[in-house]
Amino acid sequence: MTDLVRPDRSDQPDQPEEDLDRLRARVAELESSLEARAAEADRLARELDIFAALYRQKVGTLHDQLDQLELDIAEAELGELSKRVAEGRPSSGPGPSSASASAGPATPRFTSDAVRKLFREVAKAIHPDLAGDEHTRDRRHALMIAANQAYASRDAEELGRILEAWERSPEAVQGSDPASMRLRLERRLLQITEQMDACTRDLDAQRASQLYQLKMMSDDAATRGRDLVGEMVTRLKRDIMAATNRLEAMRSMS
Repeated sequence: MTDLVRPDRSDQPDQPEEDLDRLRARVAELESSLEARAAEADRLARELDIFAALYRQKVGTLHDQLDQLELDIAEAELGELSKRVAEGRPSSGPGPSSASASAGPATPRFTSDAVRKLFREVAKAIHPDLAGDEHTRDRRHALMIAANQAYASRDAEELGRILEAWERSPEAVQGSDPASMRLRLERRLLQITEQMDACTRDLDAQRASQLYQLKMMSDDAATRGRDLVGEMVTRLKRDIMAATNRLEAMRSMS
């Protein structure tokens, strides 16, 4: 009996279709991961927005009220002396006609003609009418909006970034042959990696923010039966009452 043994093809190049299938599978896998990470970033952003709105509504207005009271108290303590000092204090810096006038107007990095020429190049490359499918049309349309905004503000650097991003994108690759399909998939893999990195940076920035730290403290307190925001409100109202009484006393003595 003869055993059938598969020939060893490890030293042979991958078949084009098999290679494309592996790339497609990898793209699908990473797109799923990107979707999950983007959803996580969006969820955290919404949670922080909700917490920020609650904080401003309950605590922020009281902080503003207390700040105004403390300012009124400081003005009452200083009285006329404070007014004289404020009126007689010399300017702490050169006037508007010194440094800025001597330096002259800033030289723009790009002339208007250069910006106009660059915008035409961008529009020629990404115009939605050149799209071959709906997905590419949507992508081109979004980039065209960004290009129009950059052109309106004469931002040549942003126009350059838009053009460079398009030229590196999978949508910019034309053709349906295996080489073109492979290049599109490879560019999509790179694009997904960059987008995942951006999502990660966004998440890291949100988690490093003071708002996130405050929300975590509030959530942790809630697990122990405490209302951290409510406690802040109570302390602020107490401080506002004390400051109000002090200001009224000072005014009654003047």
